[in-house]
Amino acid sequence: MSVSIDSSSSANAAVQLAPVARNSFLQRVWRDKLLLLWLSLALLILLAAILAPLIAPHDPYATKMAYSRKPPGWVSPDQVTYWLGTDVQGRDMLSRVLFGLRATLFIGVFSVFVGSGIGALLGILAAYYARLTTLIMRMADVLLSFPAILFGLSLSALLGPGMTSLLIALCISAVPGMIRVARSAAMVVIKQDYMEAGRSIGFSDSYLILRYVLPNCASMLLIYATLQLGHTILLAALLSFLGLGPLPPFAELGSMAADGRKFLEIFPHISTIPTLVIFGVVLVVNLLGDGLRDAFDLRLQS
Repeated sequence: MSVSIDSSSSANAAVQLAPVARNSFLQRVWRDKLLLLWLSLALLILLAAILAPLIAPHDPYATKMAYSRKPPGWVSPDQVTYWLGTDVQGRDMLSRVLFGLRATLFIGVFSVFVGSGIGALLGILAAYYARLTTLIMRMADVLLSFPAILFGLSLSALLGPGMTSLLIALCISAVPGMIRVARSAAMVVIKQDYMEAGRSIGFSDSYLILRYVLPNCASMLLIYATLQLGHTILLAALLSFLGLGPLPPFAELGSMAADGRKFLEIFPHISTIPTLVIFGVVLVVNLLGDGLRDAFDLRLQS
C-alpha cells in the first residue's frame, strides 16, 4: 500500500509543478526584449496576412497593361500611387505581396502543423513501444534520404502542379525530422520516476502519453516546429519558383519572384520585392524559434 501512495504522489508531482514552470517561462519571455521584438514582428506579419483583403489598396488580380512594369512610388494619371510599383501585367505589387504573404504563410503553417503532428505522434510511439522503434525510425531514414524537391517533382508528375501536390510534398518533408526530435524528447520523459509510478497504479498507456509524455515534450516540439516553419516557407517558395506551386494568376511569393526573373536587370523590383519579403519572414521566424529555445532552456533562467 505504501508503494501505491508514494507512486501516486510522484505521478502527481509533475502536474503540481506545471503552473510554476509555466509562470517561470512567461517571466523569462517578458524579460527577453529581443524575443518580445521577434514575437511582435511575427504577430504583425500574421495580421498583415490575415487582413490582406481589408488593407490591400487594389485588386491583386486586376490587370492593366497600360500600367505594366512601373517602378515603386509611381503615380498613375488618375493620381493613384502604386507604392511598390506594378508587375508585368500591371497588377499592384503591394496588393499581390499581401495576398502572396497570406498564401505563403498558409502553406507553411498548414504543412508544418500536419507534418509535425504526424511526426510527433510517430516519434512518441517509437519511444514508448520498443517493438515499433525499428519500423518507424527506418521509415524516417527513408524519408530523409529523399529531398523535398524530389517529392514535389514526383507529385507534380502524378497530380499536376498546384496547391495540392505542393502541400503533400511539404507535409511529407516535415515528418522525419519531427520523428527524431519527438522520440529523443519522449525517451527522456519515459525514464522518469513518475512514469513508473503511473504504470504501477494502473494508468493506461494512452493516459500516460497524453497526460505526461506529450505535455513534457511540448516545449521541444514547439521550438522545433517553429524552426521548421522557416525552412518550410523557404522550401515552398523554392518549389513555387520552379513552377511546382499554385498556378497563375494565384498570388504566392515564390511564383511572384519567378514572374520577374526575365526582367531582373531592367525592372528588378518585380522579383526583389517578394524575395525580400520571403527573406524577412524566414528571418523573423528563425529568430523567434531561437528565442523560444532560449526561453525554454532552464539553464538560462539566470
